Amino acid sequence: MILVIIGMAIVTMVPRFLPAFVVDRWTFPLWVSRWLNAIPYAALGALIFPGITTVIDGEPHIGLLAGGVAVVFAFLRAHTIVTVLVAIGTVYILTII
Repeated sequence: MILVIIGMAIVTMVPRFLPAFVVDRWTFPLWVSRWLNAIPYAALGALIFPGITTVIDGEPHIGLLAGGVAVVFAFLRAHTIVTVLVAIGTVYILTII
């Protein structure tokens, strides 16, 4: 049983560590580099947007408004903590109104 667990750990670790050692040695075309640079933003959006729409059950507009406020603060280059606190405050204010 322990050999199966060790084998699964090795198989999981190889695809995670291999790109870190190989990517620096390859030169990608410009369009590939741009596409690879956009992946973190796309993944972040895919993770955050469902949470925004379900922050309060049955009232997705509250989360969308708070997300909009967070986007405005992010574009104004406010500190990340300030942006998060303002978004949380927006949700709080909109729930008590």
